[in-house]
Amino acid sequence: MNRIACITGASSGIGLATAKVLSANGFRLILCGRRLERLEALKKDLLTESYLLTFDVRDRNGVENAFQSLPSTWQSIEVLINNAGNAHGMSAIQDGDVADWDAMMHSNVDGLLNVSRMVIPGMIQRASGHIVNLSSIAGKQVYPNGNVYCASKAAVEALSQGMRLDLNIHGIKVSNVAPGAVNTDFSAVRFKGDQQKADAVYNGFEPLLAEDVADLIQYIVTAPEHVNIADVTILPKAQASATQIVRKN
Repeated sequence: MNRIACITGASSGIGLATAKVLSANGFRLILCGRRLERLEALKKDLLTESYLLTFDVRDRNGVENAFQSLPSTWQSIEVLINNAGNAHGMSAIQDGDVADWDAMMHSNVDGLLNVSRMVIPGMIQRASGHIVNLSSIAGKQVYPNGNVYCASKAAVEALSQGMRLDLNIHGIKVSNVAPGAVNTDFSAVRFKGDQQKADAVYNGFEPLLAEDVADLIQYIVTAPEHVNIADVTILPKAQASATQIVRKN
């Protein structure tokens, strides 16, 4: 039987690209997201069987109900990709919008925990599994006006390390993936639909594509069983740090 992988935030960006590449590699997929119509469209494009779960990762009860509804044939999740999360706003700490703070902390940190706690017990019972957490270069290097977003991704970095320590004795691998600049709808969400500001983030250089990160995730989860890719930072060639990008005029 093909391995089952569960992907949160599968309706767009890195999650969607990862679903496609894992399907091409024979994984059966549990696709999680808030937008059912997008998940249904993705399902039609996949080469393998998939099962859809719609919930907001911030809603603990919704997450619990969704995973408890899984048929027995879909409960043996061997790979969990905690991809769901977003940035909201960009301002100095004293000017921050508390609604943006809540949205980032609840989705990027609480959401990861809400989903993981539903999947980890089964992995422990089977003494096997692999969790991939999507962090960010922002979790390793803080930049001006990124304060709370950076803090939320630093929490993901710490959780990845803590999970690896706690779950190592149960035969479960934990990987952390920290992308730099990736051209998805990330910036459009951060700037609340201001496409001009979003486009400016990627002006003058070639950013990563969602497919680049998806290819890395595919490598991580298909590496030999004795190999664990613990922590990877993936950047476009033009980027050297969270704040240094070479742009051509």
